[in-house]
Amino acid sequence: MPLFEYAGFDAQGKKVAGTIEAPGKKAATQQLRTQGIFPTRLAEGSAATSGFSLFTNRFRPFARKVSPQDLAATTRQLATLLGAGLPLDEALGTLADQLAGAPLGRALGTVRGEVLQGSELNRALAQHPGIFSPLFINMTEVGEHSGTLDQVLGQLADFLEDQARLRSRMQSALAYPILMGVIGSAVLVFLITFVVPKVTRMLEDLGQTLPVPTRLLIAGSDFLAGWWWLLLLLAGVAITAARRYAQSEAGRLKLDRLSLRLPLFGSLNLLLATARLSRTLGTLLHAGVPLLKALAIAVNLLSNRVLRQAVNDAIDAVREGESLAEPLKHSGVFPPMLAQMAAVGERSGELEKMLLRVAETYEHQVELRIAGLLSLLEPVMILVMGTAVGFIVLAILLPIFQASQGMG
Repeated sequence: MPLFEYAGFDAQGKKVAGTIEAPGKKAATQQLRTQGIFPTRLAEGSAATSGFSLFTNRFRPFARKVSPQDLAATTRQLATLLGAGLPLDEALGTLADQLAGAPLGRALGTVRGEVLQGSELNRALAQHPGIFSPLFINMTEVGEHSGTLDQVLGQLADFLEDQARLRSRMQSALAYPILMGVIGSAVLVFLITFVVPKVTRMLEDLGQTLPVPTRLLIAGSDFLAGWWWLLLLLAGVAITAARRYAQSEAGRLKLDRLSLRLPLFGSLNLLLATARLSRTLGTLLHAGVPLLKALAIAVNLLSNRVLRQAVNDAIDAVREGESLAEPLKHSGVFPPMLAQMAAVGERSGELEKMLLRVAETYEHQVELRIAGLLSLLEPVMILVMGTAVGFIVLAILLPIFQASQGMG
């Protein structure tokens, strides 16, 4: 069905904009008027939307996504507008106008149109799974049914802001080592492929036996210059084989187990996953989502198959009447603190608070671990790069020193 973009005024004379699906332009105009919208501009979406919808659907994953920061800020604004007493459709329209032209703005415009047609907000949000996660949709449903939508959206905004803040800190902490590694590797490749061959020709013209470091450097440079295409081919084959193995069920399970056992990084992966699980569960339970449903939502946010299996076992145990702490403890996968705090929370009736405390603790530990690893990584990278450059300089200078001694 064609998608039409519209702009106009609502019954209160306020400017509105968004998208609507309709069989034709006339039908779209009628639908807008039944919603109390008087369009001043109505145009069918781009040709790629109407005539080549299959083509665009195939390449939709490559479209520009909504950043976590933008989604968190918009959720906070929506909670504030609803808390101020603004009707839901007007609040959605206001945010859609602010984000006009952006993917999130177009999505909110469509959501507002469906809400005006009588749809619940959570069902309208579910039509955009690429933007709104199951966590977002289920918490919205709880807020609608309990009459506390503004409060639930505020809690959801807190959750999204915490996740975005943690992700931003990790990215900013890793930016310098990654940039340093890229620049250092580029310098080494430049030296070996362009500078070293010119210098080695001069050294070979000296007509003397070259030192071992110089011969190794010349051999490595000649190999890279003559067989670089073979190295790229082998790297491509290795990457393809590794990806296929990682996509298989057995391979993915082994790699997930390995990722939890790696020195230094294994414990970091476990802490990250535990913090995300704890915060998601705590946020959902605090919003009023039942435990079983909260576990079913949270398990889908875990990418590690080993951890997902442990949570699925916990779901089966809770469904049979057991507590949450026991299956988490017997799984032997998660840190002991998670099961201990869950047990305390279940006994005191404050499970969501205990889980949120666990999340805060592990998120703080993650930041400390990353800071410690980076403080160790930077001198190691400097040492590696310095050793490589020093070897190249030594291999070039040794024959020059020998020649000068011979002439003396």
